[in-house]
Amino acid sequence: MRDTLTGSRIRERRQIAGMRQAELARRVGISASYLNLIEHNRRRIGGKLLVDIATVLAVEPSVLTQGIEATLIAALREAAADAVGQQAELDGLEEFAGRFPGWAGVLAQMHRRVVSLERTVETLSDRLTHDPHLAASMHEVLSTAAAIRSTAAILADTQEIEPEWRDRFHSNLHQDAERLADSSKSLVAYLDESDSAGDHRGVPLEDVEAFFDANGHHFPLIEQGGPGAEIDLSDLDSATAKSLTRDFLDIYAADARAMPLEDVQAALAESALNPLQLASRFSVDLATVLRRLAALPDGYLGRPTGLVVCDASGSILFSKSAPGFAMPRFGEACPLWPLFQALNRPLVPIRQRIVQLGRTAAVFDCYAYAWPQFVSGYDEGPVYRSVMLVRSVEDVAQDEQAVARVGPSCRVCPHSDCKSRREPSILSEGF
Repeated sequence: MRDTLTGSRIRERRQIAGMRQAELARRVGISASYLNLIEHNRRRIGGKLLVDIATVLAVEPSVLTQGIEATLIAALREAAADAVGQQAELDGLEEFAGRFPGWAGVLAQMHRRVVSLERTVETLSDRLTHDPHLAASMHEVLSTAAAIRSTAAILADTQEIEPEWRDRFHSNLHQDAERLADSSKSLVAYLDESDSAGDHRGVPLEDVEAFFDANGHHFPLIEQGGPGAEIDLSDLDSATAKSLTRDFLDIYAADARAMPLEDVQAALAESALNPLQLASRFSVDLATVLRRLAALPDGYLGRPTGLVVCDASGSILFSKSAPGFAMPRFGEACPLWPLFQALNRPLVPIRQRIVQLGRTAAVFDCYAYAWPQFVSGYDEGPVYRSVMLVRSVEDVAQDEQAVARVGPSCRVCPHSDCKSRREPSILSEGF
């Protein structure tokens, strides 16, 4: 609540009551000029005078002091920040919200709706571009339709066809028509299922990440030394998703054995977060530390953390979302992420502060590290993986802004001047 709007509310209630400023001042025993200062929020008010004014205006004192909810003020500020080609008078924002709370609410509601629609467009565009199941289904429908058209054209344009060939064409046409009907039904069912509350896309990695999210990326049974094989995976639909989940749980169990939870908590209590110091203290590599930090229960690190793991091709193998850090649902991520820069310098720890562009820019500290997987024989090149820990940064001063500007993916990144862009963005407004 904000008490700085008390004067605005007094003026609003006086006008609703049809009372002149001089009359209200006379009835409460103050000068009209002093009441004018109060109504313009230039003088604080409280105690007996506030009660007297509320009595004359026939309202409870709390009505004059309750102010505007902070969420409404924040929503208006966000709407002003997102406006393109318009410069809002932020100095008068609170007074505007106090004098016209209805219009302020309408503006905030419209902005929330615009943001929601933008997110829907981004998701649908990202999905149409990169969803492998949707692409395969569309290819099946289009190729079958092309086959039907070709067969129908032969039957229509050819004057004389031997009965044997005509029957064969008719049979092919019937089979293709049935295949098109089945493909169309499958596509519709897939889209309907995708819009359901469960959001089952049929992509195994998404099922794995949903399983970890549901468990908060923390498994007490494994922390207590129990085997990961005893974790219930019945919520996972496919055998592939279960296999991938077991692999990640095995990695989780190995990290937990190398860095026991109580010891990690003690280390964090002794000093500020420093992954390199933790790696030295527990005699593990930096990748183990970054994965372990992302799996700690809420509250251990103060702020939420995200995690991204990829292989040498740049394909994301696993991710844990961090509030405000957008990750692509399908397809490639931003090539400027430290995650991918680490692949160019294996075994070299990277720490970089970045700002991720979007509807509102957000600043993050990123720790990245790439390491070679086990090599099974001589003259075989190692297969590299890279991991990145993401933590939000709060109260960043202007002169401490991030050195790298990144996006979630090229498709939905507003940074129009980026030299690393692979494809145009669907967003029309640039930064």
